[in-house]
Amino acid sequence: QVQLVESGGGLVQAGGSLRLSCVASGSIFSINTMAWYRQAPGKQRECVAGSSSAGTTNYADAVKGRFTISRENTKKIVYLQMTSLRPEDTAVYYCNVQGRGAGAAFFNTWGQGTQVTASS
Repeated sequence: QVQLVESGGGLVQAGGSLRLSCVASGSIFSINTMAWYRQAPGKQRECVAGSSSAGTTNYADAVKGRFTISRENTKKIVYLQMTSLRPEDTAVYYCNVQGRGAGAAFFNTWGQGTQVTASS
């Protein structure tokens, strides 16, 4: 089984910065995609940023130039550096990791979520 633990959320003023972290543990053979999603009240969950094992990254248009996803593969950690935060970035942020676990079984695991609030 694979577990994800997120940290780093909080309350900041608009224009501020936060860094989210997500650590994966458990029966992990390999990790492919590591990504961050968010869900604001009354809205659907959306992908904010993703990182592949090949080193490619992608971002939602709304966060391009402000958010940066990075990962430490040996430590199984993915980060989301968020700068110039806006009130519309307020949401619960979730980490998602996909890969292969014990017996090469595919896993697709979600973190518990961390609240990010940017006040105006």
